Amino acid sequence: MITQITHFHVKCAHPPVLQLSRVVIIRRTAPPLSDSERHVLDRGVRNIPGQHARINPVPQDDVRESQMTDLFNLTQAEDRKRHEIDAFLEIDGLKLPFELKSTTKTSVSTVRDFGPDHIEKWRDGLHWIFAFYTQGRLQYCYYASPLDMESWISDHERYVAPDFYLAETVPSFITSAMVIELLGGKEVYSLLDARRLMKNQWTAKEYASNRDISHDPEFAETTASGKPKKNPGGYSLEKMTEILQLRCGYVIQRGSTLNNPKISGSYFADFEKITTDHAATLRRLVRTYLAKTDATDEATA
Repeated sequence: MITQITHFHVKCAHPPVLQLSRVVIIRRTAPPLSDSERHVLDRGVRNIPGQHARINPVPQDDVRESQMTDLFNLTQAEDRKRHEIDAFLEIDGLKLPFELKSTTKTSVSTVRDFGPDHIEKWRDGLHWIFAFYTQGRLQYCYYASPLDMESWISDHERYVAPDFYLAETVPSFITSAMVIELLGGKEVYSLLDARRLMKNQWTAKEYASNRDISHDPEFAETTASGKPKKNPGGYSLEKMTEILQLRCGYVIQRGSTLNNPKISGSYFADFEKITTDHAATLRRLVRTYLAKTDATDEATA
């Protein structure tokens, strides 16, 4: 940090007495930004005609992701959504998907609600870059190939496997007798009955598309003033049993996910630390991985 001391005088007028005060301001300024950091910061500045430039608030994770994308010379889809692939590396005629993670600690956070969907995504040829920051400044990065991450993924897959087995098998034990015990025996179950089971898990469109009875005999066909009302239909006991089974699976699955499992710093003990020539180093490491996998494929062919 650079400390700058500024001296100036302030004249305070309080008639009929004049006072002079000497003020000392100590201002601490950060070290100059690097070119990459300045480029990322500029992305958050928007010039408005007739106004001073205004800085748009950008989430810190997004700022770091942008810096990583620039440093490693990666590309991103223009219409990319948050749950989609973070970035791509185009190399030797291939377009490889990358997951970008950053942290200010020694461990790395992954995702909320880790489960089978993440395992499937991460095993689909996904490459990784981990960036470690201190006081907002990038210190070093690690590259991890799909093979590098397999042991961590496998360990966590084994941890959640029993719970997801329950989520897949237990719903089949739900019976129509359980529906009757919860909601009573009815010829037609209403939308309100269905909502008591599924709550906000379904959209209005899904509730409508799952109705299997077109006419509810207990529905009032007219309003209090005598105007006709459209009969909304409803759900059979069989359909309600199916709905309760779906809800059971959903509830168990929600309780089976891991909340933000972390990758400890010790996991990267044998990884090459990237501090300079980020783009070139990444391409060298990726080519080494691709050469190994090609050799393995040829040996097992």
